Parts: sequence; C-alpha cells; structure tokens
Amino acid sequence: MEAILTDCVQNSLRHFMFKNAIFLCDRLCAEFPSEMNLQLLAASYLQNNQAYSAYYILKGMQTSQSRYLFAISCFQMDLLNEAETALCPSNEPGGEIPNGASGHYLLGLIYRYTDRKRSAIHHFRLALSIDPLLWSAYEELCILGAAEEATVVFGEAAALCIEKQHFYLGLASPNLHVASEGCNLVSSLNFSSEDVSPRQLKNTQVNSFRDIPSNHHGAAISASQPHNGGGPSNISLYNTPSPLASQLSGVVPPPLCRNAQPNGSNLNTVNADGSPKSVVNSLVQAPRRKFVDEGKLRKISGRLFSESGPRRSTRLAGDAGVDTNANTTGVDGNGTSSSKYLGAKLSSVAFRTVTVRNSQYLANDNIEEGISAEIFDDICANLASANSSSSPGDVRSLDQDGPTVPVGGVAISRSKVSSGVSEVLGLIKTLGEGYRLSCLYRCQDALNTFLTLPLRHYNTSWVLSQVGKAHFELVDYLEADRVFSLSLRVSPYSLEGMDIYSTVLYHLKEDMKLSYLARELISTDRLAPQSWCAMGNCNSLQKDHETALKNFQRSVQLNTRFAYAHTLCGHEYVALEDFENGTKSYQDALQIDSRHYNAWYGLGMIFLRQEKFEFSEHHFRTAFHINPRSSVIMSYLGTALHALKRSEDAIKIMDCAIFSDRKNPLPMYQKANILMSLEKFDEALEVLQELKEYAPRESSVYALMGKIYKRQNMHEKAMLHFGIALDLKPSATDVATIKAAIEKLHVPDELEN
Repeated sequence: MEAILTDCVQNSLRHFMFKNAIFLCDRLCAEFPSEMNLQLLAASYLQNNQAYSAYYILKGMQTSQSRYLFAISCFQMDLLNEAETALCPSNEPGGEIPNGASGHYLLGLIYRYTDRKRSAIHHFRLALSIDPLLWSAYEELCILGAAEEATVVFGEAAALCIEKQHFYLGLASPNLHVASEGCNLVSSLNFSSEDVSPRQLKNTQVNSFRDIPSNHHGAAISASQPHNGGGPSNISLYNTPSPLASQLSGVVPPPLCRNAQPNGSNLNTVNADGSPKSVVNSLVQAPRRKFVDEGKLRKISGRLFSESGPRRSTRLAGDAGVDTNANTTGVDGNGTSSSKYLGAKLSSVAFRTVTVRNSQYLANDNIEEGISAEIFDDICANLASANSSSSPGDVRSLDQDGPTVPVGGVAISRSKVSSGVSEVLGLIKTLGEGYRLSCLYRCQDALNTFLTLPLRHYNTSWVLSQVGKAHFELVDYLEADRVFSLSLRVSPYSLEGMDIYSTVLYHLKEDMKLSYLARELISTDRLAPQSWCAMGNCNSLQKDHETALKNFQRSVQLNTRFAYAHTLCGHEYVALEDFENGTKSYQDALQIDSRHYNAWYGLGMIFLRQEKFEFSEHHFRTAFHINPRSSVIMSYLGTALHALKRSEDAIKIMDCAIFSDRKNPLPMYQKANILMSLEKFDEALEVLQELKEYAPRESSVYALMGKIYKRQNMHEKAMLHFGIALDLKPSATDVATIKAAIEKLHVPDELEN
C-alpha cells in the first residue's frame, strides 16, 4: 500500500497535479506516518504555493532534508530568522549546512535580505565552489558587486570539479542507471547527521531543489523534485568498509549492515500479514564480509527481494523518467527497470554507498581515509568489465576513447565529457562576464561581451533584456526600445526586463506603445510585478500619479523583494510632494538592494528639494560610487555641490558628466547655470550654443540664454530668446517664469533682487 501511494503521489507531481498529490500523500502519511512521507507531503504543498502548510508539517523535525524544506517554507513566508535557525541550528554552531550548494545559496539569500552582506557573499561563494554551475549564486554575487571575473570562477578549477562529479560518480558502475532513481532519492535526502557516519558529515552534502523560490509569485521548485521527500531510507543503513587488497576483483560484495539500528518508524516495512519487519533484517541475511560469486549472488538477491516485500529502493527505481539529482549522482533513469531486473542487479545497489561517499571526498579534494584514488580506479575498472560481460545490453554502445561515464542514460567517453564541460563553461563564462560588467554599470564593456555570443544565444530573451538594460543605463533610449521590442517578439511569454522597458517608453513619451505594452503584460500574467510596473508607468505618463502609485503598490504586494517597484513608488510620492512616504519607499528599496542606485538618487532629489544640501550631496555621491558612469547622477551631484558654494568642484563634475555622455543635455545646462552664477557669461553662452545643437527644441535652453542676455543688458536678444522659449510650448510652470522675466526685462538686477 505504501509503495502504491508513494508512486501515485510522485506520478501526480510529475504531471503537475498538485492537489491530487496532496490528497494521496495525506492518505499515505495517515497510514504510514514516517518522516520521509511527511517530507513528500510538505514538498507537495510547496509546489502548490502553500508554504504555510509545509511550515506546520516540518516544524520541529531535525533531519537534514526536513530542515532544508522547512527553511524554504520560512523563506517564502518571510520568516527569515526561523529559516536561518533551521539551516544553522544554534546548538550545532559548526554543523553542516543541509543540501550542500543549494543550502548555502538559500542561507546566502537570507543573509542578503537581513543586511549581512559579508556573510551572504561568503555563502554564495561556497555554493559556487561546491557546484560551479549554480548560476543563481554567481548572479547574486554580481548584484552585490562582489563577483570575481567569470574567467576565474568558471575556469579550470570549475571544469575539474564538474568532471570529477560526473566521472567518479558514473565510473563506479556503468549499469548504475538501472536503479538510478532510488539512488538519487537517497543521495538527496538521507545524508543527515542521523543517517551517516561522522566522516561523511565532514564532506559536502549533495544537492536538491536547485532553484530557491525567489520569483514574484510562488515556489520555484521543479515538478520532479518532490521525489526527494519520498526516497528510500534503507540504503543509508549500509556502511561499506574500505576494501582490502584481497577484494580487488570483479566479485561484488553483498550489502553490509550496521549493528546499530537508528530510530524512526520509517526504517520498518510491513510483511504480507501486516506485521512490521525491519528493513535491515529483511534485506541483509549474509554474514559480515562474506563474499560469494556473482551467480550465487543473483540467486540470493532474487530470494531476498521476493521475501522482503516491497522495498522503497526497488519500487522507486522502477519509476521511469524522473531524475531528481542528476548533477549530483551523474546517472539518469532510462525507464526500463523492473522488479525482476532489479532483483538480478542487486549487486549494483550494494555499491551505491561507495559511489556517493567517495564522490563527496572527491568534491572536497580531501580523502582522509577509506578507498584511495588508485584502488578506487581499479575497482571501477573491474566492475566495468564484470558488468559489461554479464549484461552487455544494459548501456548503449560504449565509445573506444577510454573510460565511459553515464550522462543522461547514455555512456559517454571521458574525453567527450571533458569537451562538453568545456563548452558549457565557455558559454557561461561569456554570459557571466557580461552580467558582471552590467551589474558594475560598465555598460559598453558588457555590450561588447554579449556581442561575442553565438547568434542563437544572443537572440534569447535573457540576453536581449540585459542588452536593453545596458542601453537604458547609457541613456540610449531609442536603441533600448529596439532591443526590448525584439526581446518581446522572440519570447512574448518572458517578462524579463519589461519593467525597465516600460520606463524606457516613459522617457520617450511613447504613450501609445506604453499603453499597449501594459495591456499585453497584464493579459500575459496579472500576478507579475513587472506587469503592474508597466501599468504604473503608463498612468504616470498621463499625470495620473495617484493611480500610478496604486499600480506600483500592487507590484510591491506581489513581490515585496522587488526593489525597483519600491523606487517607483518613491518617485510617485515625490510627484505628489509626499516626501515622508517617498523617503520610506526609497529606504525600503535600499534595504532589499543596497546597490540600487536609483533609490540613492531619489533620496538625494528629496533632500535637494528640501534644501538639505549636505544630505543631498551625500546621497548623490553614494549613487555616484555605485554607478560612476551615469551622467545624470553626476549632474545632480554637481548641482548639490554648487548649492554648497563649491562651484569649482561642481564645474569639474559637470565636465566629467559631459565627457561621459555628450548626448545628455542636462550636465551642459547645469554647467551653464553655474557659470552664469559665477558671472562668466561668455563661457556660459558658449556652452548653451553647443547645447542648442543637441537639444534644438528645449525651451529651457533659450530661457536661460535670455536671462544671460538680460544680465548683459542686451535686451533685444533677451526678448528674442524668451519669445522662442514660449513658442516651444514649455510646461505651465516654465511659462509663468518666462513671462515674469519678460515683464521685468528692463528692471535692473539689483532692484529685481
């Protein structure tokens, strides 16, 4: 009954029938209330976006996998302190983080969102050292501004680590994929402090649930991964000792049992008559260290299998097509296994613990005791020859290039694995370097890096969105519009970067295109924060700031960790002159991402309008340190410096802003303002004459020229430029200012002041 229910639950999860999985798993836990089954129930709830249910199921459990699932539940519920306690118990200060790389990654996220940047960086780097292909960890390091060059992170050391994982996990038994699913489930669940020896606890835990739920609405756990919750617990009871020299032959030793039997109801199975029977006693009848030849072992294996009732490792290995931890074990189920076949191949099960344990040692480059590398290679070679001679049809034809490694159910030569790893890392190296440069706001360098990608990768939504963001940061809105629209055509279902695209259209004042984009995004996914950001920008462009604010607040509600939505809320509060709430929104954004320079810029603008120039200068300078290539930030920093009577410093920073982006009229206009205040009228007019070429229809340029001519008592030229400024249809506020200047045209400056 337990086997049937577990299989049905896992089948439902594979087909995304989460409610059915929850119902059946509830029956399973009622009949067989083991911790393994409760983990499976919690994982089902997590996939159904019911983190609170998983939270109450797992609360108080102490096994490694239970703690990890509980931490995910707490993370989704924003209970970060409890999540941290689950991963790092206070009574085990030096304990192992559950689930290896994914556990360190989750802990890094917790530290990041609790403003402990240094600890977050440490755990993200640990996650990458364990699993070099954990892209999300490198992405977080880039966001924190602490990522090393991609050529270093994804270099030779990463290639060796990945090759070791595949080679040593796969070479131990080419036929291991026959029962790979059961092995994967064990490796992803059962290596907790209760199930392994202290020596194994020193080594890296295997990974599961690779993606942490950090998207905008729900858990990001793949559909196959709840198998981790229902994996067999009996394999961890075997403790294979280090082989002696006499054991270096093709003879397969039977499974060995530990003398001590751990606690827990999940270690018992049920006989045909309904009485509980120990899994250990039912499976292992052979004396310790007693060896038989392979033919006798098959008979014994078949008898043991038939007498012991349904075993988890056996029934789950028959489940086709799901591999919950292929990166860790290096094998994949091919869907051809059966109970009869497994009975004849029980010898491969006996060596699972050898494979997993030694892969852990190799991952850390630290084999303290046990099987040495040379002996292990001999065993692998003997096993390969024995298995290939006994069952030549189990694996596809082997290459002649040396040892083979099962990857995805196919035996591939080690040389091909090496070349494949090199190709994967080469691609990720380029993507990673481009993303790192983009996060450092070295946008032109990032664009040049992305251009080196093959065309098939360049024309994907993620890359195009990064290219669009780079053009946005370079204030090249027309090119950003082109790239984002191409990204939308390539992947209309992807919302990556659409919040930035809506801001691009806002700056271009493309109200029709922005309205269309907002409607399309809302129809695509109403629960995506990017959709509501686009809707908010659309309303803000129409000067409906109250409705825009509601849209941005809806975006924050959907994802409270979406820093840009908080910043957009701050912009709308400032437009409504609600500086107190605007300040709070910007601070919320900075608490999520301390390098979100838009929020620092927003705070600087508030203090500038409040004439708190020292605070304004501090916030603009912080934003400038984060993004030292932004001409807009440099312009306002210069304005704050000028307000503090530091005009020479202000002119220097304006010159830097003009050099950084000559197409941006703002720094040239501000420089002319500063020169006019210093009564350097001729220099100011030279700057404005040059600015007219870049912004010929900017009314404020002509208005400022009119003021300068008035100060020089050139009233006719002043009147001419004031008239041109009015003809260019400025805002109502500017119109009033220009008309007041015209009325006082013949009034001396001394009397006017």
